[in-house]
Amino acid sequence: MSSYAIPGDSDRQAIGQVVLLGLFVTALVTAQLTASKLLELPLPVELPVVAASITLPGAALAYALTFFASDCYSELYGRRPAQLMVNVGFALNFVVLLLVFSTLRAPGANPEFATTFEAALAPSVNIVLGSLVAYLVSQNWDVFVFHTIRDLTGRSQLWLRNIASTASSQAIDTVIFVGIAFYLSPTLLGIGPALPTNALIGLIVGQYLLKLLIALLDTPVVYLVVRLVGRASSKPDPGAFGN
Repeated sequence: MSSYAIPGDSDRQAIGQVVLLGLFVTALVTAQLTASKLLELPLPVELPVVAASITLPGAALAYALTFFASDCYSELYGRRPAQLMVNVGFALNFVVLLLVFSTLRAPGANPEFATTFEAALAPSVNIVLGSLVAYLVSQNWDVFVFHTIRDLTGRSQLWLRNIASTASSQAIDTVIFVGIAFYLSPTLLGIGPALPTNALIGLIVGQYLLKLLIALLDTPVVYLVVRLVGRASSKPDPGAFGN
């Protein structure tokens, strides 16, 4: 008669690896498909530069999950696997785009629905350029900063490397994405009108404040994931959140 087996360390690590890879890819694909919609989130108070609401692409919320997943993955499985995940993810972006564009170009049985479908899913060139360049630079920077701090601090100070890597990489991501999508592409390639400087600054600051808040809030969850899964090499992390 079979009995239920309690997962051992290697089982938890394997499950954790699959879950984190799945979360990273799911969030990445979702971000690619939702990037063209602009969201406007009202604020309880009006802030300088940002004003009364934060304007950000629909991808921002899903994209924040990719940094959470990559930081957990970096801590649990190391620098090289994390870099591999990030760069394979970049290549898979093109698979997503190819599948989306091929579906859009295929003849539709219902022309009216096909038009609505294309309007909803067709990514604009400036959004694609901005998101791809921002992803490649910011995600690799995230892994680099995370492990540079880990080399200096050892297994303690997980909170520091999670917040520092995510905060700096999200700043890079936001500046590159907004700059390419809403200024460089329109100016150099003639893809739509370029936003005025004050609108660009407001877009960057508003997005970054939200992303920074998410980075702060997800730190305890990173600790929880690391403790539940356990690092691939042995002893539990002695560092506490307050280290």
